[in-house]
Formats: sequence, C-alpha cells, structure tokens
Amino acid sequence: MPCNTCVTATSQPTQMKDFASANIFTWCTNCGNYGINAAVRRALVELDIKPCETITCFDIGCNGNGADKIGGYTFHGLHGRVIPAACGAALANTETKVIAFGGDGGTLGEGVGHLVHGVRGNYNVTFILHNNLNYGLTKGQASPTTKKNMKMDSSPDGPTSEALHPVRFVLALESTFVARTFSGDVKHMTKVFVEAIKHPGFSFVEVFQSCPTYNKQTPHEWYQQRVFDVSTVSDYDPSNRARAFEIAEDIENKIAIGVLYKDKNSVPQSARQQNRAKLNTQLVEETRQYPIDTLLKAFR
Repeated sequence: MPCNTCVTATSQPTQMKDFASANIFTWCTNCGNYGINAAVRRALVELDIKPCETITCFDIGCNGNGADKIGGYTFHGLHGRVIPAACGAALANTETKVIAFGGDGGTLGEGVGHLVHGVRGNYNVTFILHNNLNYGLTKGQASPTTKKNMKMDSSPDGPTSEALHPVRFVLALESTFVARTFSGDVKHMTKVFVEAIKHPGFSFVEVFQSCPTYNKQTPHEWYQQRVFDVSTVSDYDPSNRARAFEIAEDIENKIAIGVLYKDKNSVPQSARQQNRAKLNTQLVEETRQYPIDTLLKAFR
C-alpha cells in the first residue's frame, strides 16, 4: 500500500537520497552506528524498497539515536521492547518490510524474553543486534555480552559472570535465519542485510559494533584481524544448523561472519494463520473508528 508520493515515483528506482534525514548525527566519532546506518540504506536501495514500503523500529540506546536519522516510517520503542512492536507492525501489514534495531543490553538484558518469542513466532522481521559489549548510552556499564573481567568505567574489575553468546543462544531457539557481520565493513553489512531482509521470517543479524568511547578492547581493527566470511569456506552449508553452531562458537580468535544459518523452508507467522488464508485485506485496513461520545458522557 504505497503512499501518494511513492505512487507518483514508482517508475523511479530507489536512491540513497530517498532515505536522507535533515537531522544531525550525534554518535561519537568512529561509532559503528554510522556504518550500520549506511549499510541499511544501501540494502534497501539495492532491493528497491521505498521509504513508504518499510518501517524501521528502534530500541532505547545508542542505536535508538538513529530513529530520526533515516527517512521513512520509524518507531522508537521502550528499552528492550522494540521486538514486540516490530512483530505487531509485521502482522498489521505484511506488505511492509520491518527492520528493528536493538543493543546488546536492551535485547539480551531487559528484553531477552521478547527476543525468545520473536524468534519462536518467526515473525517477518529483520532484527539487527548492535553488539558493542556495553551499555553505551548510559556511560559504559557492563552488558550481558561484556567479556568476563573486561574492565568498564562502572565496573573497574569487570563482570564476574560469563558473557552471553548471542548466536549460540539464537540458534538454540530453532531460528530460521542467523547471520553476523561487523560495523567496520559497510559492504559486508550491506550484503548480509540484503539477505536478511529477503528472508521470510525472523532474521537475526548480530553486528559486532565498535564503541570508541567505552569499549577500547574490540575496535574495528580488532575484528578486521580476526573475521572471515563463511562464504569462503568451500564446504560450508548454511542449512546445516549443527555446522552453524560449530563455526560460530569462536568469538575471540577466528570469528565467522556472513549468513551462518538459513532455513529455506521458513514459513513466517503471518502465513501460518489459517483463519486469514482467504482474506485479501491487511489487518491495518480492517481497523475501524468507534464513537465514544456516549461513554464519555457517562463519566461527566
């Protein structure tokens, strides 16, 4: 259901300027969010998806400062709660591409239950996890992915608990699409985001993101020296979940990125609803306005 602007421009291919924003970027210099923002826009352009055909949903955190830095429909949720909002948008209009963003803190801390059921329900959402190993917006506290004994400003001795392994966790939830990339390589991020957006179902993409202010341990260069794309492995089969577990395990020395797992037979949540199989309308088109004047008078 394109808007009037897109109706008049359907013959024109999508361009980067279509997703431009007049707002000034406020991230720290060298923050990985700059690259992620550029890669998402490049992916949408490559797929010729117009701003009125997508909605980008942002969680609280440094990622959330991007909510007004991209053209089109955007939604800024509560901390850790962006996934259910994105899933609702995907159900309301299946013709809209929904892309959601969350940090490692909000997603694997406050919102971990929402991640579980987003994956379990296989909603048609592309979810991009900004993993900078800390709560960056609130001054560098340790997050669920902060490495054990990694010294942070608010925990000078570092966390004493083992860090969560996001890909291992999501693969164990019977996810239908799992990928990894890192914020220092815009071309690679773009390639991965394109595949994630095309996938029918919940696409989980972990982005190893640099945080130049609070995480000095893993800058762009640290990942550049360690990552390799699974597409370069001659016998790698992304439909083999066990192999994905194996190749994704190492996140210290030889780090696998790219599309790690993809279920070619994935059926998204919206297509599972048999009660809507014969309907041609979208849920958003079925909403109605109800007068409440009589109700309001009862309380006057």
